Amino acid sequence: MQTATRNPINATERSASNDYHQLPVTEKQIQFARKIAEGSGIILPWDVQQDRRALSIWIDENRSKLLSGSASSEPSSKQVAFAERIARMKRRAVPQECFRDRTMMSRWIDSNR
Repeated sequence: MQTATRNPINATERSASNDYHQLPVTEKQIQFARKIAEGSGIILPWDVQQDRRALSIWIDENRSKLLSGSASSEPSSKQVAFAERIARMKRRAVPQECFRDRTMMSRWIDSNR
């Protein structure tokens, strides 16, 4: 009677790569990847768009390129709305330079809460 032995390398390879069933990308994933590609001038490869895991890796590798753009220095819409709400409550104006720089807007919010 022979016992079947499993090769640990092959078992590991199979669990890491599920070739027979690749998960499709999600709509949110593809939208975010396209935003990164457009914002940073990078081409989003077609084969990456077909596999959820590959797209996730591509997003992780290229996410920082989107954040280094000029839009990242502008305050978010939530920051602006919050600052305007504070300004109305305190009957003050938000300085114009705060609308051009996220850090300045954050500091203005912190000092006027």
